[in-house]
This record gives sequence, C-alpha cells and structure tokens, in this order.
Amino acid sequence: MSTTVPATDRLILALDVPTASEAREIVDSLADTVSFYKIGLELFLSGGYFELADWLRSRDKKVFADLKLFDVPQTVRSAVRQLRTRDVDFVTVHGNDAILRAACDAAEGDLGILAVTVLTSLDRADMDDLGFEADIGAVVLSRARRAESIGCAGVISSGHEAARIRSAVSHPFRIVVPGIRAATAAGADDQKRTVDVETAFEAGADYIVMGRPIRNAADPARAAASVQERISAWFRRVG
Repeated sequence: MSTTVPATDRLILALDVPTASEAREIVDSLADTVSFYKIGLELFLSGGYFELADWLRSRDKKVFADLKLFDVPQTVRSAVRQLRTRDVDFVTVHGNDAILRAACDAAEGDLGILAVTVLTSLDRADMDDLGFEADIGAVVLSRARRAESIGCAGVISSGHEAARIRSAVSHPFRIVVPGIRAATAAGADDQKRTVDVETAFEAGADYIVMGRPIRNAADPARAAASVQERISAWFRRVG
C-alpha cells in the first residue's frame, strides 16, 4: 500500500442509505467532489451491494466495504476470500487476534483489512455495560498495536484516540476516523466520540468518514467541496 494518500481521497463519504439507487443518486450529485465511498450493512441487506461496488469502481471511485466481519476465524477467512474477487479497497473486521489474522491471511495484501477498535457510538458508560474495566483509550491502543503486528492495513478509531495510536504505530498503518462533525461537540445522533475535520488530521488520521453532515446539507456537493478545501488547506499548512 502506498504511503502517500492523495488529499482528495482522504474524505470518505458514507453511503448509509436504504437502497443502491439512492446511493447512486448521491454519487452522481456529488460528481468529482468525492472520490472515496463507504458502503455498509444497510446497503448490504438491501440488495445490489456488489453491483453498487462495481458501479463505483467503473466511475474510478474507491470503495470501503464497512461490513464489520465478526465470526469464527475460518468463516471470516472465507468471507474475505470471497470479497477479494471484488475490486474494493478496505473492509472492516471486528474481533480478536485469530479473527484478524485469518482476515489478513485471506486478503493476501490485495485488500486492506481495517480492524475495528471501539465504535464511536460507545462512551465510558457503554464500556462499563460491556464489562470493560480499562478506559476506552487503553482498549483502542491495545487493539491498534495488535492489529498492526498481525498485518492489518489500519484501524477504525475515534479522533479522540487517534493521536495515541499514531505515536505507537508506523506511518503506513492507516487510521480511519469516523464520526466527523462540523464542531467537536457531539451531534444530535448516535455518534458520541466525535471531532471536527482539522482535529482528526491533527491527531494523525489518514482518512475521515462523513455521512449526514454532507448528505443532509442543502447542497451536498457544495458541502463536500467545502470539506475537501478544509482538508487541502490543512495539509498545505502543515506540509
């Protein structure tokens, strides 16, 4: 995997909509303002998922399959092997070392495995409910270090933990930060540990994932272009 990410690829637009036809309409409306798309479980269960992935690739878009694969290692290995037949860039895997290792073995370097650390919809109270006594940052850092040692391409992490991860892993290891909002305060939705665009990259993110702030904007293409300009401006400033 190249160590250089083009600035225009750093924004991943989440196509979290009910149907593939709605997803295509969004992609068409955004035109060249977005080059990387995330397609997740809602679309997977709606039908036409892989046809949508192929359609995106035919338009020179990058594809992030956010499927959060989680099963016994052999099943995950078989699922990743099947996904390798599709031209996607990343897939998310949720699980322990054996599951991640099975996914990486099956990917054979052709598909980037992104390990899920702690979902951005979870906060300290949620972790307590799940029986985790360690703080969120410690859990995320431990999972990121293990994912890198196993051979994953990167991790999914909140921007709140990205800086700790970046200081502990090598540069080619990707940090993908979802839950990006216009301001650092949490939005009125299911995301709890959110940051804004610049804060994510300052913390060491390689990519950010945005959905509703762009999709629900009065002019989505203009909103996406504004985010792209913020990204480019940040890298010009630090570069």
